[in-house]
Amino acid sequence: LRRKMKDCVTEEHLYLAFSHQYRESIFPLHTSISLFLLSYCDCKLFKIFLVPTGEDVGDQCVTKNLSGDLEVHLISRCQLPEVVQSCSLPAVVVKDGKFCRAGLSVVLRHIIQKTYEADPSKKDVLELLGFKKTCLKACAEVSQWTRLCEISIPLAVERFLTASPEHCQAIPPDILQFERKLGEPVRVHNDDKIRRQKLQQQKAGAKAAVPILGEEAERELKAGEVHEHPPPSLELSLAFSKLLVQEASDAVNREASHIRRTKTSDLPLLDHIFAEGLYFTVADIVLLPCIHQFLVSSKKQGRNLVNLPLISTWYRRVQEVPGVKKAAGKCNMELLQLPELMSAPEEQAQDFSSVPDELEEENEDSHFIGGPRPTMTKLMENGIEAKFFPHPCPNWTLDWTSLPSAVSPGEGKMSRDRALRKQQQLNNLVAVVTKLAKPGDVIVDFCSGGGHVGIVLAHMMPSCQVVLIENKELSLIRAKDRSDELGLNNIWFIQANLDYFNGTFNIGVALHACGVATDMVIEHCIRARAAFVISPCCYGFIQNTVKFKYPRSRQFKEILSYKEHMILCRFADQTAVQLPPERRLIGKQCMGLVDLDRAWAAEEQNYSVQVISMEPESCSPKNNMFVGTP
Repeated sequence: LRRKMKDCVTEEHLYLAFSHQYRESIFPLHTSISLFLLSYCDCKLFKIFLVPTGEDVGDQCVTKNLSGDLEVHLISRCQLPEVVQSCSLPAVVVKDGKFCRAGLSVVLRHIIQKTYEADPSKKDVLELLGFKKTCLKACAEVSQWTRLCEISIPLAVERFLTASPEHCQAIPPDILQFERKLGEPVRVHNDDKIRRQKLQQQKAGAKAAVPILGEEAERELKAGEVHEHPPPSLELSLAFSKLLVQEASDAVNREASHIRRTKTSDLPLLDHIFAEGLYFTVADIVLLPCIHQFLVSSKKQGRNLVNLPLISTWYRRVQEVPGVKKAAGKCNMELLQLPELMSAPEEQAQDFSSVPDELEEENEDSHFIGGPRPTMTKLMENGIEAKFFPHPCPNWTLDWTSLPSAVSPGEGKMSRDRALRKQQQLNNLVAVVTKLAKPGDVIVDFCSGGGHVGIVLAHMMPSCQVVLIENKELSLIRAKDRSDELGLNNIWFIQANLDYFNGTFNIGVALHACGVATDMVIEHCIRARAAFVISPCCYGFIQNTVKFKYPRSRQFKEILSYKEHMILCRFADQTAVQLPPERRLIGKQCMGLVDLDRAWAAEEQNYSVQVISMEPESCSPKNNMFVGTP
């Protein structure tokens, strides 16, 4: 059985982009990061392919500085599986299969999970996913931390390395943002308990116990891997005891009564040990190759790193983690031995002042007081009211009784009432899509979840290719199981954030795309000049992001501020059936106004867009639907 499982696992292919080599690393940095994680995990479960982005790349050029024990193959972009050609690299796909995982965070998390599944004794590898296995799980569009690790810092370092000397004098703002992040207090799920332990340690004037090194750490110590004594703070004791799968004995003692009575606000704050806080995670794996390249380049330029004391400390500390130096050696990363740095406060303050704090800018209007009526009145005075187009086919319905059971949303283990409402929602989307689609079209089901929309479309329109895109792995696996049961051959599954899908398509659909996701889907469709049929959801989660600013349309921007628009968004969520009818009506009007703004923004891109109410409206409290055509 174990051999069969292993044979099954080795069928997965990992595709990594290759643009060039700079010193000892392969670029883009996403590729170096992926290879470093494979080495750290000692993972040989994947067949690895490098995909050159240029024409003048030879085998020797590519393989010269690769990790010594990884077998790597070259493949051209046109030789990639078709589903992978629609995605940004890195990407993982089952050999000859149609299930693809794309994007750095998704691929790294998958490597970690497969490594642990193949060898459950590697608990330290699983711990890389962090508390509740959520490290770098949120997409970069809604998580500033994911964006910093996955996109901003790798790109900033690549630009820094390729810039001419006269253009790379300043430390990149994204590096400074990481330095500032390391200086922020740590918040963890049990920080109250740890902070009380820290207070007790401070009161006693004692140092936290140094954790006893495990066998692996002792071997590395003898081999010269660890050059410093484990640091004495409570945070470091906890961090390294977890890495060695042990308990820090002094850290778990019961607190004294006066410590237990101390107010939370009076407890000492926790210091950063690693990138996300106290514990070593995949975020550190991502950042180490990037920061290493930046430090090496800075050292060659004679740059003074006095303004990066926390990054320098982090860089030294990560090297103390068992297995890191060994993995770095395999990847030909000659880690630097940096001295301890003391910052010059005035210089540091000057550098940090140039770092934009998007959070502060966005949170200025985060507290809203009052109802939506003044905002709605302001729009009405300018001739703007919610308007809904008549439904093009209000009575159209699928004959659900004649369809295979795996097509029905009831297969997703939901109640009978909810399954009926889901069928009604699907009737609306499928009715419009079937009117728009023609044989040979590619239809993308964005934010597909368990595949309720995509599976129906693939079954009903076998002459069309359907692509399901979803960030949640378990939901997509359930969708694939249903598809396999139906024997569908015209469907692909892509686990990725929307930004990592770059394929061409004709129609984009989304049922209840949450918050900003609706605008991301519309943007994808406009970029592809594809029609779209979208039902929005979770208006209250709408907020300014790096890519999207609200209001969206020129007309709304001329009348409403961001704060006023956010009031509409918050009240657009007030449509639940248990609310009073008058309040639901106001919520529906706010939904209509928010979606009218989105529709007008799309029309500025030469689209024709209609906002329609689903039939029957009782099928969902969020019953608006966009139909847009270029």
